[in-house]
Amino acid sequence: MGLLENKIAVITGSSRGFGLAMAQAFASQGAAVVLASRSEAAVQQAVESVRSTGTPVTGIACDTSDMKQVEALAEHAIKTFGRFDVWVNNAGISPAYGPTAHVQPEAFVKTTQTNILGTYYGSMIALRHFLPNKSGKLINIMGAGARGPVPMQNAYASSKAWIRSFTLALAQEYKDSGVGVYAFGPGMMITDMLTRVEVVAGFEHKLESLPMVLRVLGKPPEVSARKAVWLASSATDGRTGLEVHLFSPAAAMFGFLRERIRGLAGRPDDWPRPNITSIPPAI
Repeated sequence: MGLLENKIAVITGSSRGFGLAMAQAFASQGAAVVLASRSEAAVQQAVESVRSTGTPVTGIACDTSDMKQVEALAEHAIKTFGRFDVWVNNAGISPAYGPTAHVQPEAFVKTTQTNILGTYYGSMIALRHFLPNKSGKLINIMGAGARGPVPMQNAYASSKAWIRSFTLALAQEYKDSGVGVYAFGPGMMITDMLTRVEVVAGFEHKLESLPMVLRVLGKPPEVSARKAVWLASSATDGRTGLEVHLFSPAAAMFGFLRERIRGLAGRPDDWPRPNITSIPPAI
């Protein structure tokens, strides 16, 4: 019997990367899964990949910066499965890497709307469903910047600091409600967000160390997805307000030693190389 047997989970931003890895991990532990991303074609492709596990799965297109679309996602889950027990706010984007004034304002605003408003809308709609039932688990995904500023990634990092503060405040506000609210930092993962990178023209040199950083700190998203399963499971019952980060100095040291040993042994580097695209600066 799986850890999430008979559970229904909604995961935003789940057509690829970490979101898809979570959907597959949840399904492997017995959960029925509702997928969502902005692209209908991408959602349906992801649905087919999860369906191969034999677990019930569905999905719809959803731009999480639009509250009506997030409401429609919840309605779709209820119409399909009758309820949902877990809601994961995972959808997130980042503008081009570079100093704030050089980033195109439209990209900065879109990041804020997706990451902050998407988490807010998803949380409010999930809580409307969970609170009357005095049960349910809300998991909000943090990232780089949640615990301190990250130069050259100000839009993304600041949004993740907001998500951390917002989520922990929610947990305190509803600590006696029976609803679990959790902030999860999955750490650096080898996904499109880090292997297909846009950078403001003129600042490409700032990313010269990215391949090494990925080799030392990066991990497959499936590793972090297993921790998300744990958060969604009965193991965290009665433990609302958990803040879980998978990055640690010890993990960084292990990654460095692993890379050092690989180099000394002369083993080939099989990590994916980042695809970096230059974007015109705003100034």
